[in-house]
Amino acid sequence: MDLSLHNTQSGHKERFHPLDPQRVTMYVCGPTVYNLVHIGNGRPAVVFDVLYRLLSVLYPRVDYVRNITDIDDKINAAAQSNGEPIQALADRYSDAYREDIAALGVLPPSQEPRATEHIVEIIEMIQTLIQHGHAYAADGHVLFNVPSDPAYGSLSHRSLEDMLDGARVDVAPYKKDPKDFVLWKPSGPDLPGWDSPWGRGRPGWHIECSAMISKHLGQSIDIHGGGSDLAFPHHENEAAQSRCANQNPEYVRYWLHNGMLTLGQEKMSKSVGNIVTIRELLETHSGEVLRYALLSGQYRSQLAWSGDLLQQASASLDRLYQALLDSDPDSTQTSSDFAAGRPEDYPDGVLAALCDDLNTPEAMAAMHQLAGDVYRTRDTGARIALRRKLLAGGWLLGILTRPCSAYFQSGGNVEPAEIERLIEQRNAARREGNFARADEIRDALINRGIELEDTRDGTRWKVRGV
Repeated sequence: MDLSLHNTQSGHKERFHPLDPQRVTMYVCGPTVYNLVHIGNGRPAVVFDVLYRLLSVLYPRVDYVRNITDIDDKINAAAQSNGEPIQALADRYSDAYREDIAALGVLPPSQEPRATEHIVEIIEMIQTLIQHGHAYAADGHVLFNVPSDPAYGSLSHRSLEDMLDGARVDVAPYKKDPKDFVLWKPSGPDLPGWDSPWGRGRPGWHIECSAMISKHLGQSIDIHGGGSDLAFPHHENEAAQSRCANQNPEYVRYWLHNGMLTLGQEKMSKSVGNIVTIRELLETHSGEVLRYALLSGQYRSQLAWSGDLLQQASASLDRLYQALLDSDPDSTQTSSDFAAGRPEDYPDGVLAALCDDLNTPEAMAAMHQLAGDVYRTRDTGARIALRRKLLAGGWLLGILTRPCSAYFQSGGNVEPAEIERLIEQRNAARREGNFARADEIRDALINRGIELEDTRDGTRWKVRGV
């Protein structure tokens, strides 16, 4: 099945053709580890996890690299504020990031390099840029000379005249051009630093990704992903460095960028302060619900994060798990049993939707169509076959990861305290003679797999089919 992806560079959806049909290379920008990540940071992890799963089905080998930025001014400032060693803080939040996105069902990448492990490669790349006339040393810094790259601006579709608009550019006196950006900067005694031809210092942000990609994936890669907020200046600068250092105009063949999450009217951002961390959300919702919610919108579009979105995701998951339970209550199979199979092992509707630029809303609709077919089918063999397709589609999307009996035994995504609260509301409605409201609450619980039994000793509840 052909795969099409929207390429930020061209602005169009294009048929995907890897450099090597036997090996796809993909790099995605990971976190800068100075705090707990928010749910907006979870979106690229989940989106590109789905792409990783899809590519693993379509191609023999996928080399997926997602980095950790563990040297940055924000990390330095956070560590100094805490009175904590810089590396200790970076290690702690790196571990927290892995734990949080694992709870969202994100598979580990093929490799997870850290910037501080690549200082030698970074220095070598900077030296190459200087030798080719694309960078220069000044006042203890090394800067990339933007006008030396005629292709600069081709990714973000900005003219050189517009480059300073919206970019956090320090117009320092040692710059030849205001648009030039830092490749290396000096470090004082209280900051991390490494010896270099330009003195003790540390790398700029953009050069780190260029060096890591070159080392682990090569000078030209198939796919580079990240949030849309990285397209400029980070990815624009990264592309310029790599094109010029490698003397290769085709650094990345397909640039993919996911849209931002919004909370209220603004983009979710630590700088704005309107964030909710993944860890906070996991206190009240399963990681599977959070993942479903993140995939409920088309990945390139903004997604409004809200309680209603989470409720819809929870109810949708309940329906899919209920189809699994109804088709075979005793089965302990999960979607993990269908990992990285052949294309024909997966439901056509789900696979086709994902091959159309990762159309996860359409893929979810195909999953619910399968669930509906399970409900309508009475033939045992047909129901089992549909169940297998539902689980296989679940693996592509990273959902249906628990045995359905265990899912409902825990109340699915309904906490026992919430069930008891709803039962009390129902009893109060019955005492008041509001039987329509009482029936509404009962039906809502039934739809989520919870059955009620009224006895002389009170109302009891159980998970349907368990």
